[in-house]
Amino acid sequence: MTELLTAAQMRAIEQAAIESGEVTGLELMERAGRGVVEAILEEWPEMALTTQNAVVLCGPGNNGGDGFVVARLLKERGWEVEVFLYGEVDKLPPDAKVNCERWLEMGAVFSYDTLDRDHLLDDFNIRIDAIFGTGLSRPLEGEALDFCNLVHRSAPTVCIDVPSGFCSDSGRALVPSPFLWGPGTDPLIVSFETAKTGHFLAQCSEMVEGVVVCEIGLEEYCIQLNNKEVVKMVGEFVSTCQKHFITDNKYDHGHTLILSGPAGRTGAARLAARGALRIGAGLVSLACPQEAMAENAAQLTAIMLSSVEDAEALHAVLQDERINALCIGPALGLDARAVGLVAAALGAEEHRAAPEPRGGEKRPPVGAGRALPGGTAGRKIVLDADALSILSKEPILFEALHKNCVLTPHAGEFKRIFPDIMAKLEAPATSGPAYSKVDATREAAARAGCTVLFKGADTVIADQTGRATINSAHYERSAPWLATAGSGDVLAGFITGLMARGFAPMQAAETAAWLHVECALKFGPGLIAEDIPEQLPAVFRDLAL
Repeated sequence: MTELLTAAQMRAIEQAAIESGEVTGLELMERAGRGVVEAILEEWPEMALTTQNAVVLCGPGNNGGDGFVVARLLKERGWEVEVFLYGEVDKLPPDAKVNCERWLEMGAVFSYDTLDRDHLLDDFNIRIDAIFGTGLSRPLEGEALDFCNLVHRSAPTVCIDVPSGFCSDSGRALVPSPFLWGPGTDPLIVSFETAKTGHFLAQCSEMVEGVVVCEIGLEEYCIQLNNKEVVKMVGEFVSTCQKHFITDNKYDHGHTLILSGPAGRTGAARLAARGALRIGAGLVSLACPQEAMAENAAQLTAIMLSSVEDAEALHAVLQDERINALCIGPALGLDARAVGLVAAALGAEEHRAAPEPRGGEKRPPVGAGRALPGGTAGRKIVLDADALSILSKEPILFEALHKNCVLTPHAGEFKRIFPDIMAKLEAPATSGPAYSKVDATREAAARAGCTVLFKGADTVIADQTGRATINSAHYERSAPWLATAGSGDVLAGFITGLMARGFAPMQAAETAAWLHVECALKFGPGLIAEDIPEQLPAVFRDLAL
C-alpha cells in the first residue's frame, strides 16, 4: 500500500528534516521546483524539443516559492516565462522571498491584478498554479477566488501540491460555490514525496487529470510517522494476501452463507453468492424462503440452497459452525422477516423481544463475546443494502455490531445510519483542513465498533481502531461503468468470500474493493454486474495467483 499524507503530516516531516540539519528549507524548495519541471517534460515530452511560453502564477506562501524556482529553471532552458504574484514581495516567507529575488535577476514579477484574461487563456503553452498549496486554511472569496477561477479555466495547467482553492486533506473546494471549470481543463498535480489524501477524495479527484509524485529526499522521515494515523492507498494485495490462496481443499476455504429475499427479489443475493464463489470461498450456500427455492434453483448450480423462512430457521442453519462468514442485506426486504434475520445474524433477537428496562436499569450489553444461541456471536458478517436500512431504524441491532462485522453503505445508506456525521461531511467547507470522507468513515467505524466501507469512486475503508485506507477509481484506474445495478451486491459477496477464506474484516474489505475495480477495468465499458465475478480468473492470472 502507498501512504497518503495530510498537510499537517507533510509539514511535520519537512520540519523534522530541516531540524536534523541534513537539509534546509531552500534546498527542499529547489528540489520541489526541479521535480515540477521534470514532471512537465515527462508528461509533455514534445515541450523538451523546443522553447515554450509559460506563465507561473505564484501565491503569498511557500507554494509561491516553489513557483519562483520553476520559473527560473524554465527560463534557464530558454523558455519565455512570465510570473504573476498574488501578494506582495516584501511579505513572502523567507525562503520564498529568496527564490523571488533569484527570479528577479532574470525577469519581472507582475501583480496578479495586471493579468489580462485573454493573454492568460491564449498566449501560453502551459500554466503553473503555485498560488495556494496545502496550507490554505480559509475559503477563497473576492479577488482570490476570481484569480483561481481564471487559472483553472485554461489548459494545460500544472498544479503544485493541489489545485489552488482545494483542501489537500479532504479534496473539497474551499469556495462558496463551485469553480467554473472550463471544458477539457483537467490539471496535472505534482505532489512531493507522497500523494495527499485529498488528491483521491471529493471534487479534487473528479477534476484532476492525474497526480505525479516527486521524491525530494524525505522518505526516511515518512517512515517515522504513526502507522495508524496515516491513510493508505489500497494497492495490489499479492505479497500480503497470497498465503490465503494456498490451501489443500474446499473446507480450508471456508463456507459462506448468503441470505436471500423472497420470490421476485432473489437476484441481488445470487450476485453476492456468485461473487463469493468466484473469489474463492470453498462452499457457498444461499438461504431463502421456501417460496423462492424454485426461482433460485433454476439459476444456481455450484451454489447450494437451503430454506430459511425466519430467524428461528436461520439459528438452526447457523448451528453448523463451518459456516464462518455471512452476507445479509441484498434485496432482503424491510419487513418483519428481514428484521428478524438481521437480529438472528447478530445474535440480538432475544434483546428485541425483551421488555424495556425500568427504573433506570440498563439493557444487557450485546455484541461480540456474549454466549448467544445458535453460535452467532462474533461470526464474520457483511451487512449490506437492506440490512443497513434496518440498522438505521433499529438502534438495538446497531448496538449488536461487533469487530467482525463489515458495513458497506453508499452515501444514502451512510446518511441514514450516521445522519449527524453525514451532516458534517455535507456542510460547506469553510476552513481547512476540511472535514473529509476519511474523517467521516473513521468516526462511523469507531461508533459502530467494526469496519465500515463507505462506497464511491473514492471508496474509504476504516475499522474501529482508526486505521483507514482509500480505494480510488480515479485517474488511470477510473472505471465509471462500475456504477451499474448490482455492482454493490457483488462487492458484498467478494468481501464475504474473502472473510470465509480467513481474511480479517478490514483486509477483506480492502482487497475486495481493489479487485472489484480491477475486474471492471479488465472488462471495460458495457459492464453489467453479472460480468464482474467472471473477470476474477483473468485478474488472478495477471497476479500470478
